[in-house]
Amino acid sequence: MSYMKKPVAHHSALPVNGLGYTVRDYEGGMSTLCAGCGHDSITAALIQACWALDITPHKVAKMSGIGCSSKTPAYFLRQAHGINAVHGRMPSIATGANAANRDLHFIGVSGDGDSLSIGFGQFAHAIRRNVNMLYLIENNGVYGLTKGQFSASADVGSRSKGGRINQQPPIDPVLTAISLGCTFVARGFSGDKEQLIPLIQAGLQHRGFAMIDIISPCVAFNDHEGSTKSYAHTREYYHPAIHTDYIEPKAEIRAEYEKGKSMPIELHDGSVIVLRKVDVDHNPTDRASAISYLERHREAEEIVTGLLYIEEEGSDLHALNGTVSGSLVNASLHEDQRHILEQVQARYR
Repeated sequence: MSYMKKPVAHHSALPVNGLGYTVRDYEGGMSTLCAGCGHDSITAALIQACWALDITPHKVAKMSGIGCSSKTPAYFLRQAHGINAVHGRMPSIATGANAANRDLHFIGVSGDGDSLSIGFGQFAHAIRRNVNMLYLIENNGVYGLTKGQFSASADVGSRSKGGRINQQPPIDPVLTAISLGCTFVARGFSGDKEQLIPLIQAGLQHRGFAMIDIISPCVAFNDHEGSTKSYAHTREYYHPAIHTDYIEPKAEIRAEYEKGKSMPIELHDGSVIVLRKVDVDHNPTDRASAISYLERHREAEEIVTGLLYIEEEGSDLHALNGTVSGSLVNASLHEDQRHILEQVQARYR
């Protein structure tokens, strides 16, 4: 996880929450992502949501796998616990940590590659176990750290940086989560903070696995093969002193539109996606209705955003397994239980 320390400076006029903290107390290190990356907008929304909910920073465990998205936990809640897991393996680490200490807020940040390709099995079982955590998928359809190959969420007809056309149907994390029994499913857009912050707040307060798929545009991979402005073309006709990339700073893409309305969004490479906010009369407690609603708008090539499905009465990991109340570190053990635990621990010394 790349990390650059951010100077902490508090302005006297900054508002404080119920704990006496300002928003600056919920920040992390300096972002090393490309200027204009949607992931930074998601980080800003996370900071705002945690501050508004009066969440104590050191009572949070933030976790991630590998990828551009998985760098972002370094950029919020510097006082929180944090870990980068192996690529695609964050859900099992989060499951173990949550089983050991239910008193923490767990935030998992992943990407479409980290969750829908190498980590797909882990993602599915975290949903199945209903781990009590907020799980964000920062979805840009490409592998940003390895130069923009298609990810499992890339739409049919998408053009890669190399000019190839994707022919494989995408895995939709929202439809997948609903079909697997996820108890909180939502979708947002990184540029729509008015919708995204409340979704994150709701996910943080949900008991069980809360998954939010967030469309997050990538600014780096718009230099397709054949373009005279591409890096490849420049290197072919010029002799650079060093081999390096420069990503032109871009403005963050933002959008504001009403419930039940759709809006075309032009991305940095000129392509267009159509976002649609859930209708006012959408019932997020009916699983079959939610799936039908998503399928209907997918056929219309619209990406629905908002709270799509929620099951408020579901049993989480602790209820299903009858675990002790509180964290294991504070749990009292009977003498026979302590003896068994010491035997297990001795095997690893």
